[in-house]
Amino acid sequence: MNLLDLPPALWTETFQEKGEAAYRGRQVAHWLFKRLITEPAAMTNIPASTRSLLESDLSLAIPSLESAHQSVDGTRKLALRLSDGPVIESVLIPRKDRMTLCLSTQAGCGIGCRFCRTAAMGLIRNLTPSEILGQWVQAMRHLSATPGGMKEGPLIDHIVFMGMGEPLANLDALVPAIRSLTHPDGIGLSPRRITVSTSGLVPKMALLGEANLGIQLAVSLCAPDDLLRREIMPVGRIYSIAEILEACRRFPLRNRERVTFEYVLLRGKNDAPEQARALGRLLAPFRSKVNLIPFNPFPGSPFERPEEERVRSFADILSGFHITATVRKSMGPDVLAACGQLARDRGPETITTSHRETVS
Repeated sequence: MNLLDLPPALWTETFQEKGEAAYRGRQVAHWLFKRLITEPAAMTNIPASTRSLLESDLSLAIPSLESAHQSVDGTRKLALRLSDGPVIESVLIPRKDRMTLCLSTQAGCGIGCRFCRTAAMGLIRNLTPSEILGQWVQAMRHLSATPGGMKEGPLIDHIVFMGMGEPLANLDALVPAIRSLTHPDGIGLSPRRITVSTSGLVPKMALLGEANLGIQLAVSLCAPDDLLRREIMPVGRIYSIAEILEACRRFPLRNRERVTFEYVLLRGKNDAPEQARALGRLLAPFRSKVNLIPFNPFPGSPFERPEEERVRSFADILSGFHITATVRKSMGPDVLAACGQLARDRGPETITTSHRETVS
């Protein structure tokens, strides 16, 4: 059993069931989440019996860090190898007053968005909670530049689930991972600093809301009408924009919080002034904000990035509808770490899937 697959609230119970004192769970959680130690032998204040348990019945295994590439803007792309072979990527994004970690939830992706490089991989498999949280551990170790762990180090203060994969297609692992990110005995991050992005899996949006995690929601819309959305996002054949908006209205938000709609701008495809006005009419009555993402090119892509003037014009038109529209700065494009650029070659464990959220 990998302890990282369980929320920290269950660690004390797990150790009790194994014949150990309940507080050993909190001690081990401290070593992992505060000191970044996964090797039982290095946990000097726990007895030999507990260390032996961690080496036999229990585990703190995480993906191994295979490589790290740093962009000229300071963005760092980390490649991590899973125990059965596939490689996933996560990204550290520095800002003036924050450090954001972009996490992957799947190896590959089955949604098939035409503007996303990960889509070319197809879906290899879902990640486990330990593989999701292991990205955070390795990112913290990388930032601290101390391979075995650290006493103090740079703080990752924001998490976005916008890496490889559709987070809501792996809800069973996403929810416990978020509970570990926010639990006081875990990473202890404020839920308001965690954003989950989705292509609009309507039933799963409802389930995420019912989990009452208190996190932020971002929905990738990318078109003002269903016909165009189906062309660039095949998931649009399953869930209409009207269904997605209704799911957003039902999603639990705190006072003054808004759903974020992400809109990847593709030159000559969805960036025209009339499309901006159509999007404005669609979202004007809605409690939301729009994050405009100029397309980040990658090898073999059929799309191009729009001119800056056209991006500004699109944002200005939305502002005329009293919609808060921001343009996301591309971070790490030179190392293929920007939004939509993550991808690795298929590993030996490729899985053919048939669930409803795998589309082509």
